[in-house]
Amino acid sequence: MLVDVKVPLLAESIPDATLLDWKKGPGEAVARDEILLELETDKVVLEVPAPQAGVLSEVLKNTGDIALSEEVLARIDTEAAAAPGAKGADGGAEAVPAGQAADEPTGSDALSPAVQRLVAEHDLDASAITGTGKDGRLIKGDVLAYLDANKPAPAPAAPVAPPAAKPATPPPVSGERAERRESMSRLRMRIAERLVEAQQTAAILTTFNEVDMQPVMALRKRYKDQFEKTHGVRLGFMSFFAKAAVQALERFPAVNAYIEGNDTVYHDYQDIGVAVGSPRGLVVPILRDVAQMSFADIEATIAEYGAKARDGTLTVEEM
Repeated sequence: MLVDVKVPLLAESIPDATLLDWKKGPGEAVARDEILLELETDKVVLEVPAPQAGVLSEVLKNTGDIALSEEVLARIDTEAAAAPGAKGADGGAEAVPAGQAADEPTGSDALSPAVQRLVAEHDLDASAITGTGKDGRLIKGDVLAYLDANKPAPAPAAPVAPPAAKPATPPPVSGERAERRESMSRLRMRIAERLVEAQQTAAILTTFNEVDMQPVMALRKRYKDQFEKTHGVRLGFMSFFAKAAVQALERFPAVNAYIEGNDTVYHDYQDIGVAVGSPRGLVVPILRDVAQMSFADIEATIAEYGAKARDGTLTVEEM
């Protein structure tokens, strides 16, 4: 039986996605829920798993192609056997019926794309690194900590030679003046597009207000150790800022509204976007219903979003 591999259902604000990388090729055996490819949208990178175990019989979209929401990308034959010499889910030769493939990926297939890139880039043995993720899974932080712990000692500094006499005239420049171009990711293109759009369509206003933060700083200093011991998360300033923003939005509801046609649409809830830096660029995951969240909930959610942004695992629903 042929099973379609489709683009996940995308949000209305995400029109399409770009194929980043196929993890499997035609004729290779795949396990159920094994990651087949990565898709890049304007906001996040999505991993597309195999809906069923079998053999990847047909690939309809190639790396770099654009795909729409729920468009068919490939097909899996659940009753076929892998082609001779094709790599199976464990990376070795596969000659058994695809339906007998393991339900769970093993080895490097169990690693996230970010971890796989780090392991390959530094030529590491993943089995030698202790995982701290769920069920002992290896996460990006584990690899970075391993690299930091095994960093080679710096070589002794060479003796500094006395400066040479400066020539009367500068020597001619030799060699080529090379230039390097890199295509922007969809995320960076969308960031640039939105910034230009904001400058062209919004009234630019900068306002400064001085706030005495000493009481907040004293409160945080007094309770931060007890807070971390009780809730397992550090007490930062972001929870104070988020709660203050909620009170301001409740007091001035017009700020928490938008214009649609001839109507002003007000929100009776408060969602706060938190800018998080990631290797791919700036992303803004959302704290939803902040009025219902405690300080500990806010700090824990922000810490979780930060880790997901670094690992490239933020979902569309979290943006």
